[in-house]
Amino acid sequence: MKIAVIITQNNPEQVFTAMRFANFALKEGDKVSVFLAAEGVELENISDPSFDVLGQAKSFIQGGGNIQACGSCLKLRDSDGSEVCPLSTMKEMYTIVKESDRVVTF
Repeated sequence: MKIAVIITQNNPEQVFTAMRFANFALKEGDKVSVFLAAEGVELENISDPSFDVLGQAKSFIQGGGNIQACGSCLKLRDSDGSEVCPLSTMKEMYTIVKESDRVVTF
């Protein structure tokens, strides 16, 4: 199954849960793509000792998952993206959603 996970917030617990879900789905054999929009593009800057968001994101990428980040949202935050949060477009978000069997939003 193809699963899209859309993250639009920077709440540590919510983003951690979203990334744990994405990792779990990968381990179940699903193809998973994560798209970060709005505050979600701040994923790399989330620092909370109770929720290792960046560790979950890196594990997801190492496991074969795909993360894309809204370019407009990154630019509003004076960011050009990164390896963990690569700059992308609404067209890519559309493609991810269109090609997915299920879409989950956080």
